[in-house]
Amino acid sequence: MHMSVADIEAQIEEEKRSTSAECHSAAWAEGLWVGIEPQIIAEAALATALRELGKKEDETTLLALLEEMHARVLAGEFLPDRTRH
Repeated sequence: MHMSVADIEAQIEEEKRSTSAECHSAAWAEGLWVGIEPQIIAEAALATALRELGKKEDETTLLALLEEMHARVLAGEFLPDRTRH
């Protein structure tokens, strides 16, 4: 089967997302293990992500990311017991 450049790029992006999620999950687990509350871990992760992204992007990009995440929260994407809208 022949893969297009777009297919290959999509596969690479998915692998990067998967690896990133694994790294974050490991850090989350370690934080819980040492007694840090989930809310504190989440706040630190979000602040770090925005600070690092802000080094290369402007406020518009940061706000667009927050708006996208807001929509995903409202859709129930991050709550396992909630039906998506």
